[in-house]
Amino acid sequence: MAHSRATPYLGAMIARIARLDSRALIRVSGPDARPFLHNLLTQDVETLAPGELRFGALLSPPGRLLFDLFLWGEPDAVVLDVATDRRDALLQRLAMYRLRAQVAVEADARPVFAAFGGDLPPGFFADPRLPDLGGRGLGGEPTTNASEDDYNTHRLSLGVPDPAADTLPDKTYVIEANFDLLNGIDFQKGCYVGQETTSRMKRRGAIKTRMLPIAFDGPPPAFGAEVLNGELRAGEVLSGRDGGAMALLRLDRLEGTLTVEGRPVTVRRPAWIEPSA
Repeated sequence: MAHSRATPYLGAMIARIARLDSRALIRVSGPDARPFLHNLLTQDVETLAPGELRFGALLSPPGRLLFDLFLWGEPDAVVLDVATDRRDALLQRLAMYRLRAQVAVEADARPVFAAFGGDLPPGFFADPRLPDLGGRGLGGEPTTNASEDDYNTHRLSLGVPDPAADTLPDKTYVIEANFDLLNGIDFQKGCYVGQETTSRMKRRGAIKTRMLPIAFDGPPPAFGAEVLNGELRAGEVLSGRDGGAMALLRLDRLEGTLTVEGRPVTVRRPAWIEPSA
């Protein structure tokens, strides 16, 4: 699996920079930090080098998504980038798993930033999910010229879900949230929490639903609003904004006329999702 180092993003203009107040950090340090996290997360942590950023998740034992994470490699620690409103829950979960591991797990007060739409400024890491997303940075005081809402508009235009906004904890399988297509799962590593179900779904091709962007006229439907194919349920709307949203859709019910609350909707299948996926 390809991993992301701090390589430049090939843009043609100065990047827009937004502070992501929806994200917060946890620092995991100590001699057992990398093997401790490696045995829990969907991503390879043991080979995570300083100056490297990876994307992954912590799952429930049945393989459902609990926390989406970015993993920052530092010389003496791994820093986890998690949804702000889920940080305390992740701290508690890691404390539960820690047992006798020689690790220190603590909140990290540094802010998280996103750069997009141009060349990455110094200190930013290329987003491991998709090059066009731009990059991420932590700490410091970069000059911001965009809002978090601007960044989310950019992300949604690329059809990339925000797991923290588009899922309820322990309700969605990680592959349904496209982690397998966005470099969020290392299928070559050993066991991790939820590995059996995740590997079986991928190996057997038992993927019946995925998150896909949809387009419509007007304001976004309510979270959880039904997407219908005729009279058949085809999925549900997730987070969105005027004209577009993410939706969790049944792959076998995408053909035909789709509606939400009586309004026609169109599925926008991103180029990075192959037709067979």
